[in-house]
Amino acid sequence: MKDLKHLYYFESLLQDANNELVRQAQAEGKLAVGYTCYHMPEVLLNLDRCFSVRLRAPRTGSMDIATYYMSNATCEYARALLERGLDGGYKFLDAMAGVDVCECMNRSMENMELLGVADPDKKGFFWSNLDSPCIDNEDAVKHVVEQVTRKVLKPLHENYGVDISDAAVRKAVDEHNEICRLITEIGEFRKLENPPITGYEFHILTLVTYVCPKYLIVEKLRETLEELKTREPDAKKKFRAKVVLVGSEIDDPELISLIEESGALVVADRFCYGSIPGRQEIVLNDDEDAVTQVVRNYLHTTLCVRQVEPARIQNRLDTAERLYKDYHADGIIYEQMKFCTYWSYERALASHIMQDEYHIPTLSIDRPYMSRSSGQLRTRVQAFVESIEIKKIKAKRAAKEGK
Repeated sequence: MKDLKHLYYFESLLQDANNELVRQAQAEGKLAVGYTCYHMPEVLLNLDRCFSVRLRAPRTGSMDIATYYMSNATCEYARALLERGLDGGYKFLDAMAGVDVCECMNRSMENMELLGVADPDKKGFFWSNLDSPCIDNEDAVKHVVEQVTRKVLKPLHENYGVDISDAAVRKAVDEHNEICRLITEIGEFRKLENPPITGYEFHILTLVTYVCPKYLIVEKLRETLEELKTREPDAKKKFRAKVVLVGSEIDDPELISLIEESGALVVADRFCYGSIPGRQEIVLNDDEDAVTQVVRNYLHTTLCVRQVEPARIQNRLDTAERLYKDYHADGIIYEQMKFCTYWSYERALASHIMQDEYHIPTLSIDRPYMSRSSGQLRTRVQAFVESIEIKKIKAKRAAKEGK
């Protein structure tokens, strides 16, 4: 296929957390607010002259210093962020909005604060750490509203004069929803028999919306959508199977590239930094304040494995099955970051359930934070693709014999 016009530019933006557009926005007087997790309502970090930056540590090499503080049996994502912070990679931030979701990220954020990774010249800088409930009910909504108001919104207003009014929140939701509509419409092309966009390309587009000021990328996303409407896919398919990728934190496009180079086209994503649920619209009404509605939306739509109520577990399984069917996939890949406690349980159980009860071909993998050079991972994906092909051949043969 012909290269997407803005793909190389988007790729360049992902090479550094303090990328070109972040620097441009700050030069225009905007405030960069860092965060790491879906449980921190992203839209509330984009009020007035603020913009959110979901933290990554691209091109991570050694994590020796972070390992000294956290041990080598902890999540590599959490260690990579700490290592990058200690290297000065996040000094551009004007605030850091953390959230209490797992022990590894808690230790990473605590070490960043204690070791002084923030720029001391930013006098308004503040750290926050929200207590995120593991349930979804109105008591949980009230709790998070109080937390986010006291720990994030008020400090933004008091330290920087940010407008945190109901009108400002509704405006931020409108801007968020435009990005979501564009990503969703682009994602619809992935349902086609021979999609005009790869999983790698889609992941690049989605990642950019998490790490760049949205007002500086929206026009290029519009152009990309129009481009895809006339883009001709390769006449000869380069993939041998279509898969849904389900899992934990994936901000490394090279993982998607590795999977696709192994013969499996990623046609749907259900992971952190992905489009589901992170790029679905937020619907507000006029009967209740906007902050409460935003918080309720994030608690209700999260597919995080921290939510262990039976109904939430079943919802995650049903969502994976729905994506498998809607996007005409041939299988599902469940992945987890090495040493991720929550996902180690979810991956082990869900992968067997999808295989044995839903009868969907499923591959279960764990991986390092940066997985491009993992020959073992590549071999496992290739073997999975071959097993899907064999299953298709047997099904065709059985159908022919049945006639």
